[in-house]
Amino acid sequence: MILPVFLLATMTLAAGGPSDPDPRFSAVAAMVERGIRRGVYPGAVLVIGRRDTVLYSRGFGRLTWAARSPAPSPSATLWDLASLTKVMATASAVMVLVDRGTVRLDEPVARYLPRVTGGGREQITVRMLLDHTSGLPAYLAFHRLAASRDAAIELLYRQPLVRQPGTSAVYSDLNAILLGLLVEQVTTESLDVFTAREVSRPLGLTSTMFTPSLRAGLSIAPSRKVGGRPVAGRVNDDNAFLFGGVAGQAGLFSTGADVARFAQYWLRSEDNRARTGDHGGRLGKPGEGWVSSGTMREFLHRSAASGSRALGWDTPEPNRDTPSIYGGLAGPLTYGHSGWTGTMLWIDPVRDLFVVFLTNRSLEPKIRRSLTALRDIRSSVSDLVLSAGGR
Repeated sequence: MILPVFLLATMTLAAGGPSDPDPRFSAVAAMVERGIRRGVYPGAVLVIGRRDTVLYSRGFGRLTWAARSPAPSPSATLWDLASLTKVMATASAVMVLVDRGTVRLDEPVARYLPRVTGGGREQITVRMLLDHTSGLPAYLAFHRLAASRDAAIELLYRQPLVRQPGTSAVYSDLNAILLGLLVEQVTTESLDVFTAREVSRPLGLTSTMFTPSLRAGLSIAPSRKVGGRPVAGRVNDDNAFLFGGVAGQAGLFSTGADVARFAQYWLRSEDNRARTGDHGGRLGKPGEGWVSSGTMREFLHRSAASGSRALGWDTPEPNRDTPSIYGGLAGPLTYGHSGWTGTMLWIDPVRDLFVVFLTNRSLEPKIRRSLTALRDIRSSVSDLVLSAGGR
């Protein structure tokens, strides 16, 4: 059953999904269920759609491994998005500021964060943070090295480069953390406050938030245990937890339905540009007046140095030896991202297709090498969706 997007916004999907799931995606559903049987994750939601329709929406399994745990819902269960925060919050917030002319992509980061200097760091531009060519280390366990957010930020500003800026891409949480600080410095607001008003509200993402608390009709899928018990709403990322649950690299929670709306806006931007030849005009509702399609296109740009990395987004990597979230059938214009907790979003503008696959793989998986198992499941889900729903 195909639902117009305006109906999607006004109805609540049952925890088990639509009463008449599209039979084209039965093999996809079987693959998601296989992950539960193998013990990779206790629960999941899957949403498949196009720019103005939802083709498939369903919850699987349970919120935890407990037999009496509730079933997840595509519209009412919040998931710890982990690194999807980088695109749905941090890069989107920067994109708003770039569109307004407040931030310039090729300006040194030091223009906005004056302490990002010395040791070659003055060469780092905003673009380099977004496409991971800054030369900063991939990761630092701030939660083990610093006792507070302020101490962690002090340590971040002292981090030496490990590569020449702008020469190659190495995925780094430090880039996203700095971008979050940049947004806060420029706007004089916290990242969660700015993104709630300037990203979530314009796009109608009513269940997307940092530091969630339960309200009527919502549930939260726990992404980790504390003291041996699942804790709903506690961000899995320890660095983000040190930052109070609000950080550029992780901390955002959302529902499958909200992530789908985010994907649909990007697809409508592509469709608007293709139909009108417009590189800068704005879309109609929802999200009217949010960000110009030209700016959105700029954030999908890949440089020679960045490889498969766009600005905030990832893209399929050619000649990859191991399976990726995009599978083996994705086109070269596909873009997306994944998260440590077990989340995935990709968008294919050529096929007018998106996939949202959210799990809580990080909640005590029952098998060893659960990340490898999830990687294979994601890849298979993507290929099965493209085989069934691609044009």
